Amino acid sequence: MKLSIWSVGKANESYIKEGVDQFTKRIGHYYPIDWQLIIPSKLTEPIQIKKAEAASILKALAPTDVLILLDEKGKMLSSPGLAKLIQQKANQSAQRMVFLIGGAYGVDDEIKSRANFTWSISELVFPHMLVRLLLAEQVYRACSILANEKYHHE
Repeated sequence: MKLSIWSVGKANESYIKEGVDQFTKRIGHYYPIDWQLIIPSKLTEPIQIKKAEAASILKALAPTDVLILLDEKGKMLSSPGLAKLIQQKANQSAQRMVFLIGGAYGVDDEIKSRANFTWSISELVFPHMLVRLLLAEQVYRACSILANEKYHHE
């Protein structure tokens, strides 16, 4: 299975990029992984922005992709819970699992209905770049849990 992390927004600031790169490299020992930045829409109305971003996202998704949407209204998971989700999808022979961080206004309902799982990493709201770092760390933590390595302590 391949992991992809997609995020609507600008490139990472250097202080975020260093951490994201470090965790991405670590994840690469377990799964092939890539990142895709989706350029935010230049439209001005939030509804139009979400629709335009949804069109780009849906065009890039394969029908067989497992889409994990990060959304503050999603279901909370523990780190072992995320590991279990990744393992379940790997066991189901998923070809690619895509983690999606939406744009500044969230995502269109079409994306929400396409998502295989909607995950909230916190009830707090974070800047998108920081969510990228948190997500990279949590995916790495999940991989280390699945490999029974010492990174995660219970």
